[in-house]
Amino acid sequence: MLVAFIFFGFFFSVCALMLWWLVRAKPVIVASSDCPRVSILVAARNEEAVIERCLASLTQLRYPTDKLEILIADDASTDNTAGVVRRFIADKPQFRLLTVRHRLGTARGKSNALAHLCRAATADYFFITDADMALPPDWIQTMLGAAPEGVGVVTGVTTCNTTLFGRLQGLDWLFGLSVIRLLTDHGLPVTAVGNNMLVTRAAYESIGGYEAMAFTVTEDLQLFSLIVAQGWDYRNLLDPRVLGVSVPQPTVRCLLQQRKRWMKGAVRLPWQLSALFGLYALFYVAVFWPGFLSIGSIAVLFGAKVLCQMVFLKITLRQAGRRESWAVLLGYELYLCLMSGAVLVYTVVPGPIQWKERRYRWAEG
Repeated sequence: MLVAFIFFGFFFSVCALMLWWLVRAKPVIVASSDCPRVSILVAARNEEAVIERCLASLTQLRYPTDKLEILIADDASTDNTAGVVRRFIADKPQFRLLTVRHRLGTARGKSNALAHLCRAATADYFFITDADMALPPDWIQTMLGAAPEGVGVVTGVTTCNTTLFGRLQGLDWLFGLSVIRLLTDHGLPVTAVGNNMLVTRAAYESIGGYEAMAFTVTEDLQLFSLIVAQGWDYRNLLDPRVLGVSVPQPTVRCLLQQRKRWMKGAVRLPWQLSALFGLYALFYVAVFWPGFLSIGSIAVLFGAKVLCQMVFLKITLRQAGRRESWAVLLGYELYLCLMSGAVLVYTVVPGPIQWKERRYRWAEG
């Protein structure tokens, strides 16, 4: 009982601290009044079904068109991605399509496409996003407002929508990014997310670019770590004006492949975030360990945990300008339990990392 009291006391103390930080986290992000020239970079491989949605959202940005340079890299797609892009940008001079045909330095896969994009970019601010994202109209000004002198990288926030499965994935995004934002606000560098990111040219060039980085399948985490190591500051934002909406993974198998790739980067996360995730996992082990607790204790502790999680998500959603029903927030607990177990099994089973019809050995990166 003493062990249980210490562990669960510590667990719920951490939960209370995170909720307290979240309630108090009300930074006012002032959109930049300046309009410097910016480069928006989109690496695309086999995205014919979704990329037009992304490009259409970029045409709705409230930013001077003559200050926008939007570069799309067709990364050896085996579908009609290039054809879709060419048709869409035919009458839009701010857009340009690049064809990636050779490797730069040590870069491979998406890192190589991004290396080509950064070399072709002419602005001092790189806005990096994915082909399956839709960005809000004030994305540029708000991200610029969080990047004063000395800040090298800024990360926005991401969610998903459409089906219930997609909305649960969106809660996953918001939950993780909210925790990262809270740690960042307290001076703990964690990571950046490459589908919604600003990187200054000066910060990017200070590390030699993607072509100088050792290959990894989680290039956004590596880029962030190297930039911070060079002394650059960083920001993680939770604001409706920087909320990107991603297309959710369509099937459980696709989601598991995505999460396996992310797990490769998880081993490089700072210890603070790894400790939080580990504590979360230990809760399930402790509360359901046979004979450790009575049925009544299990019900009370599990109910308290789910309530804390639901309140955390409700506040996060409000800060992101989104809404979700309490029923879906309750269902997220079941989704989290099932997916966490499935991802763990899928990750430890030997096999390559598969993404965008490319295969990488687990040992790579």
